[in-house]
Amino acid sequence: MIGNYIKDANFEDTGFSYTLSLISGKYKMVILYCLMEYKTVRFNELRRYIRNISDRTLSSNLKELEADRLIVRREYPQIPPKVEYSLSERGKSLMEVLDQLCVWGEQNRTE
Repeated sequence: MIGNYIKDANFEDTGFSYTLSLISGKYKMVILYCLMEYKTVRFNELRRYIRNISDRTLSSNLKELEADRLIVRREYPQIPPKVEYSLSERGKSLMEVLDQLCVWGEQNRTE
């Protein structure tokens, strides 16, 4: 018999599944989009940009994105504390895909 059969397939073994695991959730793609557009952003700027996100949720999403090496957290030793977030090289490599989602959305948005 020729062909691949779904009974032998496992979605979790795909690159698509891996990518989704990194960017899934309500806010991760929004955070990445913001960093793509504005390069370096502070925590409070992200919170204002996203609006309806709690500090706890934003903090959790940022920690996960940092752990997945998609963003870089830079802390400055000063008072008051200053922390900035930006895309890592790995995160920048994902932006071509995210940019295509933006293009598709602009082309297919109904007003």
